This record gives sequence, structure tokens and C-alpha cells, in this order.
Amino acid sequence: MSQIPASQPQPSEITPEACYLERRRLMSAAAGLGLSGLLPGWAGAAASTALATHRSRYSTTEDKNRFEQITQYNNFYEFGTDKEDPAQNAGSLKTRPWTVRVEGECEAPRTFDIDALMKLAPLEERIYRLRCVEGWSMVIPWVGFELNALLKQVRPTSRARFVEFTSLADPRQMPGVRSRVLDWPYTEGLRIDEAMHPLTILAVGLYGKVLPNQNGAPIRLVVPWKYGFKSAKSIVRIRLTDTQPATAWNKAAPQEYGFYSNVNPEVDHPRWSQANERRIGELLRRKTLMFNGYGNEVARLYQGMDLRKFY
Repeated sequence: MSQIPASQPQPSEITPEACYLERRRLMSAAAGLGLSGLLPGWAGAAASTALATHRSRYSTTEDKNRFEQITQYNNFYEFGTDKEDPAQNAGSLKTRPWTVRVEGECEAPRTFDIDALMKLAPLEERIYRLRCVEGWSMVIPWVGFELNALLKQVRPTSRARFVEFTSLADPRQMPGVRSRVLDWPYTEGLRIDEAMHPLTILAVGLYGKVLPNQNGAPIRLVVPWKYGFKSAKSIVRIRLTDTQPATAWNKAAPQEYGFYSNVNPEVDHPRWSQANERRIGELLRRKTLMFNGYGNEVARLYQGMDLRKFY
């Protein structure tokens, strides 16, 4: 794989302008909650419980990023817009008790307790590539189970064409929700066949332990062939629908963040190229892989579609 010299993008190239206008206010809000003195990574300190897992055949053999890299470099705007903000601020998130409501176009809508969800199917370690729309990437050993195991429990109807995911939006626990960066709560969506695909998982852990708060605890979506923002964090509701759901970043900037957001090196972001990426921890950039390297598994989902139009 050929590589080109690294070039660190300027913050203004990768973050919407509104985020910069809010950053100092978010930091002040965190300080007002007494969170600014938390050591980085404290939010993951509770994630010490080991999870029983087995390795999935879908895991990549690439070298994993270190736990410290994965937990200290995050986008989770509910806790702030700087990469270090989630690790600093997410200690305020209470992940027990926690429920996820599954409703909409299904025969058996139900509210699931998080601990019941973690027993719904055997937990697997899924070592996946993660590609951020901002042009950086990681390799992350998630622990989770296939989303289809949950959806089958509620029995989707023939009218279920899409699945919408809604994240928690509690300003008491999440200082970033007080900002106007996005239209809260954070929402994302998949087509039903994408949601049922075996690569799509609900992650409840990382590196064999309970998921740290800053990484989307207690349960988050992981869709490895799409840009990372498609993988909604701290999910509280899943809704099956017959219409394409509105999603947070698509509402904020539809010309920049499409509904599908498949990793595609041939379709640039309006403000930067997507042809290559910076793997966190590496000096040189590497070529971006179509569908983030998962094309053999998912390309058939998009046969006949213009991927420049449906970006």
C-alpha cells in the first residue's frame, strides 16, 4: 500500500464553524460542573469489568491502536468539540440504569435493559477499521453483538425500510448538549438491509472490557464500512420506519454529510480530499480503501446506485 507524507489538516478544515464558536463556552460549562479537573481517561476507569468474548471471523488482522489512543482521541460532541473533551468530561455520564426502547414498524416493540441486551447474543470481539470523515483512522477491538440479533427480537414488519438511532441528550450529564452545534438529540439512520448485515454491531465493550463512557457507553452502533459519525453513541431509542430518517449531520450540513456516508476515496468532502487517511500513531498517510476495506462483504448492497449521488 503506497503512502504519502503526512500533512496535518488545520482545525478549520475539519470542523464546522459553529463548533469553534461554542468551544470556550463548553469548556466553561464543564468547569462549572466540576469536571475540568478530571484526569484524562477517568471516564473509562469504571470500565474494568472483563467481558467474556470470542474472536469473530470478521476481525481484521491489522495492528490495533492502543487503548490510550482509542479512549483519548474521540468525537463525541455531547461532551465537547475538541478531541480530548470526551475523556475529560464523560465521567458525568451515568450508564446504569439504562434502557433502549425499540419501536416503530415492528410486531413486538419492547424496552430492553442494558444488562439484558448484553446477554441477548454471545459477545464477540470485532477488530474493525474505523475511518473518520475528517481523514483519520484507527483499528479498534470492539466487543459486541450483531444488531440483527436485537431487531429479530422485535420482528420488523414488511413496512420497515429504515432504522433510526437516537442518542441520549441530557444537559445535566452532557455539557455539550447545551451548545447549538447540532440539533439534539443526535440521530442517525441505516437502511434495513444495512442494519441487518452481519458486520453491523452494537458495541458494549472495548479491549475486552466494558465500554468507556467517552467511546459511547453503555451501547453504541458500529458500522465499519461507513464514516465514523454514522455509528451513534449512547443509544436510548431504536425506531424502525418506512421513511428515511433525518440524521444529525445531514440536517446540519446536507451538502457535506449524506445519508449513506460510505467510505469512498473517490468522493471528496467539499473541504478536503478523502483519497487518503492518517492512521493515528503513524507518521505517513495511507490510501483510503473503498468501503473502508469491507467491499467484499457490502458492495452488493449498493449495486446499481450512483455512489456520487448517494454519498
